[in-house]
Amino acid sequence: MSHAGASLPRLAAVLFDLDGTLIDSAPDLAGALNQMRGLRAMDPVPYELLRPHAGSGARGMLGAGLGARPGEPGYEALRDEFLDLYETRMLLQTQVFASVPPLLAALGRQGVPWGIVTNKAARFAEPMARALGLLPGAAALVCGDSTPHTKPHPAPLLEAARRLGMPPQACVYIGDDPRDVLAGKSAGMTAWAASWGYLGPGAPVHDWGADRVLAEPGELLSFLDLP
Repeated sequence: MSHAGASLPRLAAVLFDLDGTLIDSAPDLAGALNQMRGLRAMDPVPYELLRPHAGSGARGMLGAGLGARPGEPGYEALRDEFLDLYETRMLLQTQVFASVPPLLAALGRQGVPWGIVTNKAARFAEPMARALGLLPGAAALVCGDSTPHTKPHPAPLLEAARRLGMPPQACVYIGDDPRDVLAGKSAGMTAWAASWGYLGPGAPVHDWGADRVLAEPGELLSFLDLP
């Protein structure tokens, strides 16, 4: 595993994934899926089986809870139903991870700009970030429909760097999914993995090729080359 070092430009800005990195939204995502199952007289799926799939949003929940896959007949209708249900309950249990506010406050004190890059559509991400108190400090919020492409394509990250007025090489992107690491690398950024997140059902986090694997949010400060 490589590490950001002297050969790289100073990391001057931080970009975060949203779900599973800054906020714990899995309970409400799982709740929407189990609400769909209830409407079909199906028993709920245990939360612990759904949580690893939360990082993939509707696709992850529908795959894990109903066996539905994109491209299959009826998938789009199920996705729309899920999203409509989720919108009514997306702030019932969702909260910022407890160690995130102190981290963001510390970045603010140091004058380090930070932003959010998520595959969540603006329909959900903007009101959620506002309600959870993230928008006042965020210098950028790039959503899943802010650019023509979503992660792992680098376009959303490059757009966030543009909004921050930073070269990509001066940014670190932190996320809890292999797509986040791939997106960060593709954008020319340093990519760190958030091991407190959902991580997905695939390869272990240390096999993603991240420049660092963070055990908890506060570790970020000790690895930034702050002035």
